[in-house]
Amino acid sequence: MLDDQALMQALNSTPVVDGGRQDLWSDDHEVDRWAREHGGLGGDEERRWLRTARDALQAVTAGEPAESGLSRVLAGVHRVPRPSTSGIEWDLEAPAERRLAVELVLAWAEVGERMPDRLRPCENPECRLFLLDRSRANTARWCSMKTCGNRLKARRHQARVRETPEAR
Repeated sequence: MLDDQALMQALNSTPVVDGGRQDLWSDDHEVDRWAREHGGLGGDEERRWLRTARDALQAVTAGEPAESGLSRVLAGVHRVPRPSTSGIEWDLEAPAERRLAVELVLAWAEVGERMPDRLRPCENPECRLFLLDRSRANTARWCSMKTCGNRLKARRHQARVRETPEAR
């Protein structure tokens, strides 16, 4: 099963670079590398399903509708309980080319259950990254304080300075 780090890598695979959206997964070799690192096989069908799952999860996490993409990824998939020495384990029954995309959706759902309202888009409107807020107060707003946080704070400060009438 995929972990939080793999989920964040997938969600954050479309950053903004020099003002334009970059899709790191537009390169087939990059998607195959990511897939193999996470137990996938690579190949056309797996890449297509991974991109579909990633796009749907980005949309849903940003508050946009994407049920159709998620429904396509999850169609016909089953989790079957199996007794084990440690209790119950769940086996995933999914077509091989879709298994990793399904695991990505399940990792997203598990984060939502374990850490409600902690996975969200960066508040910088020029950023396309997501953050998983692990702070106690659940107050993180930016994917990175160094980049987005500082930029937005500096812009607000400059706006306040411009609005303040000069001391007479």
